[in-house]
Amino acid sequence: MTAASEAPIEQAPPDGPLRRVALGCSYDGAGFHGFATQRGQRTVAGVLTAALGKLAGRELTITCAGRTDTGVHARCQVLHADLPEASIARYGPGPELPGLVRSLSRQVGREIVVWRALLAPDGFDARRSATFRRYRYDIETTTRLDPAFAHASWHLGEPLDLAAMRLGSDPLIGEHDFGAFARRPKSQPPGPLLRRVTETRWIVLDEGHLRFEIEAQAFAHQMVRSIVGMLVEIGKGRARPSDVVAMLRRGDREGAPRPAPPGGLCLVAVGYPDELGGPWS
Repeated sequence: MTAASEAPIEQAPPDGPLRRVALGCSYDGAGFHGFATQRGQRTVAGVLTAALGKLAGRELTITCAGRTDTGVHARCQVLHADLPEASIARYGPGPELPGLVRSLSRQVGREIVVWRALLAPDGFDARRSATFRRYRYDIETTTRLDPAFAHASWHLGEPLDLAAMRLGSDPLIGEHDFGAFARRPKSQPPGPLLRRVTETRWIVLDEGHLRFEIEAQAFAHQMVRSIVGMLVEIGKGRARPSDVVAMLRRGDREGAPRPAPPGGLCLVAVGYPDELGGPWS
């Protein structure tokens, strides 16, 4: 199956009123230059926008819950698009639109799975309405790597001190300046990068396979990968759990470890208020 082209859709006037549609999708990020549309690059948003544009018969834009970087995966990405009402009427009266799911799935190829489509509740915005995002990061410490996880985990091939990494995760809870754990965009003005982390945990999936999960209302650029990079340094004995506290107080990246590779990171859940449909996962 051939993925939808990212060529622009010829602009046409809206056919009647617009309706906001919310979509849930998953994707293998290895073959994409991140989520956001970029000229000359194959992106998740580019493929989805082209597919939706063909169904709508006009150029449109999509908004997602969280822009993932190059090579980062998603089990649950939520997005919305405003489509001409006439173009979605054939998929049923709603609110669930399984016919739209099938139509999109036929276009986007195997690397993207669209698994839900519905008429969005009034006031829904995939990005601004979100109350939390949850990410996971998978690490393989075994020397016998399962090829099925080769591009979806960080293969270290050496043991880590899990107890120390858990201690290093504890200070992350709460609202802090995460400037030491984020890449600041050039457009970002100077000042603290305040984010509130509500949960962190390490899970042993099986021997040699560790998973880190973290939840926050929002994340700064490369924040999760930078945190994992630091926690792995603690697990290797090259840093101490107390160094996390020092980095949070310092608020800059000087001397910080390199971020963990993107392939182990996956967006797995997005929360919304109950009146806007509740969590997606």
